[in-house]
Amino acid sequence: MATKILVVDDVPAIRRSVRFFLEQETDWVICGEAENGKLAIERVQELRPDVVLLDLSMPVMNGLDAARVIKAIAPDTHILMFTLHLHAQLVDEARKAGIANVLSKAGAAGPKLLHAVRSLLAP
Repeated sequence: MATKILVVDDVPAIRRSVRFFLEQETDWVICGEAENGKLAIERVQELRPDVVLLDLSMPVMNGLDAARVIKAIAPDTHILMFTLHLHAQLVDEARKAGIANVLSKAGAAGPKLLHAVRSLLAP
């Protein structure tokens, strides 16, 4: 069975780029996308993804607040945060919110993203 991934970012070009990298894995499927935290919660309830890739800064509801709700309604869902705003305090807050890992969008983000998702899914 394919691993279902939900991509959440307010920038369409970033969602497309993330989709491109993640779809290189034949046993992963992008089950949906959302452009803010509120829609991410709705998509999690409707699509039941295995992994949520979540941006931090988004309109309507940010990634930290969305992660807290997602972990409450779908505790087995893995959450990765993918952000430009990577710093130690954010990583600490993210862990408290139930986020497994925080990755920077800067640099060679695609390979880092693939590695992070693989690591989450490893037995």
